Amino acid sequence: MKATKVPRRSSAAATLPKPVAIARESKTELWPAALAMVAAVIAVFYVYGPALSGPFLLDDSYQPYQLDSFANAPLSAWLRGVRPLLMFSFWMTFQGAGANTGPYHFINVLLHLMNGGLVFLIVRKILEFARVEKGRIDILAGFAAGLFLLHPLQTESVSYVVSRSETQSVFFFLAAFTAFLYRRSVSASWPASILVLILFGAACLTKEHVVVLPGLLLLTDYFWNPGFSLDGVRRNWKLYVPIAVGGAAGLVFVWRVLALSDTAGFNLKNLTWYQYFFTQCRAFWRYTLFFFVPAGQNIDHDFPTSKTLLDHGAAIALIALIALIAGAWIYRKRFALISYGVFTLVLLFAPTSSFVPLQDTLVERRMYLPFIGFLFVTVGLLQFWKTNRSTLIGVLTVILLVEAGLAYQRNLLWGNAIDIWADSVAKAPNKRRPNFQLAYAYYTAQQCPAAVNQFSRTAALQKPDYSLLIDWGLAADCAGNSTEALAKLQQAAALERTAHVYSQIGMEYAKLTQYPQALDALNTASKLNPNFRMTYIYRGNVYALQGKRPEAAAEYQHALQIDPADQYARDGLIKLQQR
Repeated sequence: MKATKVPRRSSAAATLPKPVAIARESKTELWPAALAMVAAVIAVFYVYGPALSGPFLLDDSYQPYQLDSFANAPLSAWLRGVRPLLMFSFWMTFQGAGANTGPYHFINVLLHLMNGGLVFLIVRKILEFARVEKGRIDILAGFAAGLFLLHPLQTESVSYVVSRSETQSVFFFLAAFTAFLYRRSVSASWPASILVLILFGAACLTKEHVVVLPGLLLLTDYFWNPGFSLDGVRRNWKLYVPIAVGGAAGLVFVWRVLALSDTAGFNLKNLTWYQYFFTQCRAFWRYTLFFFVPAGQNIDHDFPTSKTLLDHGAAIALIALIALIAGAWIYRKRFALISYGVFTLVLLFAPTSSFVPLQDTLVERRMYLPFIGFLFVTVGLLQFWKTNRSTLIGVLTVILLVEAGLAYQRNLLWGNAIDIWADSVAKAPNKRRPNFQLAYAYYTAQQCPAAVNQFSRTAALQKPDYSLLIDWGLAADCAGNSTEALAKLQQAAALERTAHVYSQIGMEYAKLTQYPQALDALNTASKLNPNFRMTYIYRGNVYALQGKRPEAAAEYQHALQIDPADQYARDGLIKLQQR
């Protein structure tokens, strides 16, 4: 009898690690997955609903979508910065929305939703690699995605318009990581490698903190391909060689960002790299506490700097961090998923919370990228909870409902500038910036007496600078006190001579019917900056009040030559014609 010949397997197939190989799965019902997706969309938009019409805040005022000079600027003007893909996204929104905040918030929430979907896919694949019980994989991955979407700490990254830098860069980051995890073979093919590299490049062109993705890919290959070995790294040379070649360009890019920034880098005044590192050792544990106990959130934390290792317990925080990393390494085989989460967490925090000084020492939106590390640790702990399926689903659902309720309450604050800054002042009463921002929020809302009082409290915390005095003067003017307004504006002019402040001084003199002094101040403004159009509008107003209509008309026309669309100048001419 002739023996049956068994086909010989190739050596590549023989060594294919099971965790990475993509097996054919039995068909499952689509309805539960579809219902889960619909529920996620409804929940996220409900939780973030109060912030969808929220105002532009803080750094938004420095972005092109809030600057008059960019209203009619070409796309090239928007893309000249260090984050061109982010600016392109804002430009696209600006074309349809202008100054309407709703579409900006909507896109942020949409990006957050897509990131939640990617988190589900990523965590699900890692749970498969970790050989978690099959019946629990979808439950734990769904919980991780829900926690990512509904945790109150995510509100700053989603509800703060300028934080699209977080949601958009992390979208490309997670998409690249998903493409890496779901490749068709252990050894990444050229098409798979190119896809990962394209998505990685898009992430870097949105925000530079995602440069740590290669580290995460190496970490993942070491842990799971096939497991605590460098074989996966060697097999994926088609991916890692181009990354290594592009590493030099990446370093140049990051260095350029740091060189151009006045809020980051090694040239920051009063904050050295080692002081920042000592402080971030403490910040790491504060972020960890925020994840497990989300209390005390603040748009502008007052987190003191550790000048030495002995300040504010920095030494204890550093020792605890070293112990955590050492423990994760020692027990990496026994508690692989938890260990992998710890290393992911430390790696993804590194760009913002290690040695490179940043002006703000504790910022909630910096948790958006490392958040997935917390999720790996969480599901790693939950895999050891021996309970039945119903109890597990029930408990995790209650946790998500609590987190969603906290996030909704937080978004109620993000929907109103006065509320969010009043909350910040209550939690950081001695920090200048939230006090200043609360005063400005009062002024913007035309609650001018409250604004004047808040500017006064801000000035008591720190010697008032030019910008505070200008805004204080404008708030006093809004409150009907031209004498106080004039005094504050003159103090500002003593600090910095600009056309802006002298034009405002001229306006206040005019309101006090001191026309010669008003014209003197406006003449000074025109000499300091002949192209500041408000000077000519105010001077036209002064002439109009004196009944000098030809002179007033000439001033309004001058303003229109500078900006043909200026409505104040047009209104001035119409009033002259009516008279």
